[in-house]
Amino acid sequence: MTYQFNNLKDAFKEVETWLAKEFSQIHTGKASPILLDSITIDSYGAQMPVKNVASVTIEDPRTLRIAPWDKTQIKAIEKSIIDANIGLSVVSDSDGLRAIFPMMTGENRAKLVKVLKELLEEARIRVRKEREIVQNDIRDKQKDGEMTEDEAFKGKEELQKHVDVANGTLEAMFAKKENDIMTV
Repeated sequence: MTYQFNNLKDAFKEVETWLAKEFSQIHTGKASPILLDSITIDSYGAQMPVKNVASVTIEDPRTLRIAPWDKTQIKAIEKSIIDANIGLSVVSDSDGLRAIFPMMTGENRAKLVKVLKELLEEARIRVRKEREIVQNDIRDKQKDGEMTEDEAFKGKEELQKHVDVANGTLEAMFAKKENDIMTV
């Protein structure tokens, strides 16, 4: 019996998706509407993402233009962005808001890279936990006689290949984001 790695592959995809989402919320000094995805406002009694109550466009490389469909929401959006503490300056006018990204300094870049490394390590830990679950499962199947020693050995080898691919993907995501931060 060969071991099925479908659940492991799904778990690794979830880790990759999580890391991509976390990385997308770290701004590189370039205006990106994705940064506002995690910010919600109280709109008519319900918590709504900014993108559901306003159009968000890139005005210039360091500025987002936020134009609420209901102009009475301007102050609520402004307060939510400030409260989110994501490092943006917010300026409002009669038509909406401008979210201005600060200039990146060498110190800011170093701090962001440190945060990226922490997120990468958290993703690696999740991968290791998934590997441990599969290793234990293979060992249990071998003990119960469902797998031979050779099948268990091959399963562990294949498991390590999957882990190596997942870690390589996470490293590539980190390297790309680090490059984005350092070259802006």
